[in-house]
Amino acid sequence: MNTTKTIFAGLFVAMGVLLPVAFHIIGISGRIFFPMHIPVLMNGLLLGPAYGLAVGIAVPVVSALMTGMPTMFPVLPMMTAELAVYGVVAGFIHQKMGRGLLTSLIGAMICGRIMDIMVLTLFGEVLKIDAKPFIYVMAGVWTGLPGIIIQVIFIPYLVRRLKEAFFDHKLFQEREL
Repeated sequence: MNTTKTIFAGLFVAMGVLLPVAFHIIGISGRIFFPMHIPVLMNGLLLGPAYGLAVGIAVPVVSALMTGMPTMFPVLPMMTAELAVYGVVAGFIHQKMGRGLLTSLIGAMICGRIMDIMVLTLFGEVLKIDAKPFIYVMAGVWTGLPGIIIQVIFIPYLVRRLKEAFFDHKLFQEREL
């Protein structure tokens, strides 16, 4: 465990709960800007796949328990799977494969949407619902295009600044235990 990474993971969980609340308070739709996605994606890129997975699972669960958003069913299982994939894939592509922030971010976004389609397909099969998972997810992408554009522009910038400020200095570097 790395203390700095663990502290940042906790901060990203808190941000993942509070950012959507702030958006709702000022009347901005989460379906357009995906405020819960931002800290999970940043976390995966900054802290790696293991922390990405943990924060991706924790954010929607903690948020649902504390705020009632997302709703327990069917949205919570779908968002938990999607955000877990965002975190782990962003971290894996960026830190393990050595790809750039933008490539890693877009790869994670695509994989997360594929997970959505898989979960919705499973729900359709289990619940015997004639669903159209691909169409549903693509409609969500279209609706959320402003948020996706904001994420693609700002997340790489913010991650670079956080790396420079906290992780590139010897003061914050620790040995892994």
